[in-house]
Amino acid sequence: MTDQPLNRQATVERNTKETQIRVSVNLDGSGMFKCQTGVPFLDHMLDQVARHGLIDMDIYAVGDLEIDAHHTVEDLGITLGQAFNKALDRKGIRRYGHAYVPLDEALSRVVIDFSGRPGLEYHVPYTRGSVGGFDVDLFYEFFQGFVNHALITLHIDNLRGHNTHHQAETVFKAFGRALRMAMEIDPRSANVIPSTKGSL
Repeated sequence: MTDQPLNRQATVERNTKETQIRVSVNLDGSGMFKCQTGVPFLDHMLDQVARHGLIDMDIYAVGDLEIDAHHTVEDLGITLGQAFNKALDRKGIRRYGHAYVPLDEALSRVVIDFSGRPGLEYHVPYTRGSVGGFDVDLFYEFFQGFVNHALITLHIDNLRGHNTHHQAETVFKAFGRALRMAMEIDPRSANVIPSTKGSL
């Protein structure tokens, strides 16, 4: 067996005229989570990723929330994606991850490929437009930013559900679970890039 790497950690700061964001991640953590974005429902969803992915995350964001949450949510996806890409050595990882997660009546499926090629398929028919004042359409912007900068292929499908909170929560829990699987070290292929191309 190959020991899990101990240094899959990164900190990224991203500052624009619209947002100032700092993200630190430990991909081999225990799910410790600290988050201050000014967007409570987003914080709640990111907590699911940390806990179910066993990823330590420390997130601080200040954005132009007096306009709306769009820039903060999108830029946080970008910055978190950059942190994952910086922290992850793709040698020896399983590369693919998938998860089905239910919550009461809701069920979502997330499939990930750490392919080195950004691609997003996002199919979540929310039954309401907002939860707790948060525009759930912004989750697409978050995932698009993450995908583009983590360099992954990501498929997200909400298969059923009528409670919008449950729909979103199953998506983020499944996202955390799929990340955890895809980033896991395969002891049979340590230090080997899992691709016939020899690179990801």
